[in-house]
Amino acid sequence: MRILVLNGPNLGTIGRRQPEIYGHVTLAEIHDRLRREAEALDVEMRWELSNHEGALIDLIEEEDGQADAIVINPGGLAHTSVVLADALRGFDGPVVEVHLSNILSREEYRRTSHVAAAATAVITGAGADGYVMALQAAARLAAETTTERRR
Repeated sequence: MRILVLNGPNLGTIGRRQPEIYGHVTLAEIHDRLRREAEALDVEMRWELSNHEGALIDLIEEEDGQADAIVINPGGLAHTSVVLADALRGFDGPVVEVHLSNILSREEYRRTSHVAAAATAVITGAGADGYVMALQAAARLAAETTTERRR
């Protein structure tokens, strides 16, 4: 099984940017945790970070037919990007959106996620642990999807 993990704009600065909201764990530390979890789940993981909307869309299109699932933290693009949501709708597999902070308890404009409308599941507000939960959920959902396709 292969899972694509996408990180959107400004996530490379977590751990030092607004730690009162996003925590003190860096994206590199999250990557290490996820790598270990992927090994435990026997999942191949591709990890990518981009501050550019089009680059994220290119990765989604590139991985369609290759990856079994996507975990995505779109950052602020969750609230603004219809085209990113459309690209995820075109992906043939489960999509799990993850956010470090609870976007539903934040500013009004952050409470709507276009990506969530295209996702199979959403994990928000669990901090760095949310990424591990998202990877576990994506693996389970992908396994269920594969089983359903075989029937």
